[in-house]
Amino acid sequence: MEQKKDIFDKIMELPIINIFNPFYKKYKEQLLYLFFGFCTFMVSLIIFTIGCYTFNLDEITSNNISWVIAVLFAYITNRTWVFVDKAHDFKGVVKEIFAFFAGRFITLLVENGIIYVFITLLGFNRILIKIIAQIVIIILNYIISKWFIFKKKD
Repeated sequence: MEQKKDIFDKIMELPIINIFNPFYKKYKEQLLYLFFGFCTFMVSLIIFTIGCYTFNLDEITSNNISWVIAVLFAYITNRTWVFVDKAHDFKGVVKEIFAFFAGRFITLLVENGIIYVFITLLGFNRILIKIIAQIVIIILNYIISKWFIFKKKD
């Protein structure tokens, strides 16, 4: 059974852009994960920056607030567009949401550790360290999502 085309499939069929369609079809999951990972990264970075510089919150508090908003955004986009195999019944969706947030919570601890050591203790630039931490987190989150949360059913 062929999957219903989403907005990205339709965009890739537009004239001129369609020359990239074979590459897109082959690497769709990875490309969409990178695209939405970047969008999630921007959401997290913007909220973190607002927390630190507008509300004068400490780095860890700002990061925790940015995490909540970014993870909600990431779950919705990952579930909707990135990973095709996903739960469809209520019990499965609840399990999937719990696993997604649990996996992201693990990487939040890693990110908070990086932020604490390099910003709080060593005094490095907040934004630079946040960007570096986010790169590490995007990679870890993909591995967790791909292998544990949205894994293909046999």
